[in-house]
Amino acid sequence: MPRVYEHMIRQPISSCEPRQAICVDPRATVAEAIAAMKEHATGCILVESDGRLVGIFTERDVLFRVAGAGLDATQTRVGTVMTADPETLTMDEELAWVLNLMAVGGFRHVPIVDASGKPVAVISMQRIVERLVECFPKAVLNLPPRPGSNITHTREGA
Repeated sequence: MPRVYEHMIRQPISSCEPRQAICVDPRATVAEAIAAMKEHATGCILVESDGRLVGIFTERDVLFRVAGAGLDATQTRVGTVMTADPETLTMDEELAWVLNLMAVGGFRHVPIVDASGKPVAVISMQRIVERLVECFPKAVLNLPPRPGSNITHTREGA
């Protein structure tokens, strides 16, 4: 592995400037969680109870556990369709751990908690890719256009 990559993945998670955690109570409805996800333009919401992370609710959960199961988003509680007790990391841990969880677990979002288990941030696959681009802007952003490519600048359809 080239040294620059080794150095980068040994940086703390905080160096990637993860997004602040957006949290809901497990008693919130799925519709409320979706509204919060839309308002904050994020693909996941953390579920917090008594100051501790108890779950994560993602776009995949909306598709597979709510819509795919024919549940009513206005009546279904997030606590019944979230992923309970998700894997977490802290801001001081290395980016290598985020990459490991994402690769091995198939996660696109990893909750970041403080020492007491309170959710403080979320690191996403998108943010990791943005960080890579920041490290190598000339190599990535100065590529010539591909014939026939239709690059969209919105999250829909990605």
